[in-house]
Amino acid sequence: MNLDDESTETPMRFLMTYQQDPNVPPPTPEKMAAIGAYTQKNMQSGVVVMTGGLVRPTHGTQVKSERGKFSVTDGPFAETKELIDGFAVIEVPSKAAAIAVAQEFMQLAGDGTGEILQMFDPGGPPPGR
Repeated sequence: MNLDDESTETPMRFLMTYQQDPNVPPPTPEKMAAIGAYTQKNMQSGVVVMTGGLVRPTHGTQVKSERGKFSVTDGPFAETKELIDGFAVIEVPSKAAAIAVAQEFMQLAGDGTGEILQMFDPGGPPPGR
């Protein structure tokens, strides 16, 4: 991906999520290696700030705050269809560039859905305000 044609004074950060289609088999070792190489290339170029995968909720902990009371519940939890399998924080010049990164990744990763959320620094105003 060529990000040189788009520039802003300040790069924008986005949180990208990915959820693999639950009806397809898990990625093969070869596909995981290709995803790893793609990620490494983008980390070296400065596009990917950080990335990771997430364990299933059977090993997770839920936290909740309701009416001033905080509660903690350890898994296992019932399966859900909307589990995030992985995430990446990227730094690019625009939302269009973030969409291009997501398209490249999803073409490599396979069937699934994702979300792109613009981030803002602590104490700063949310984007668009």
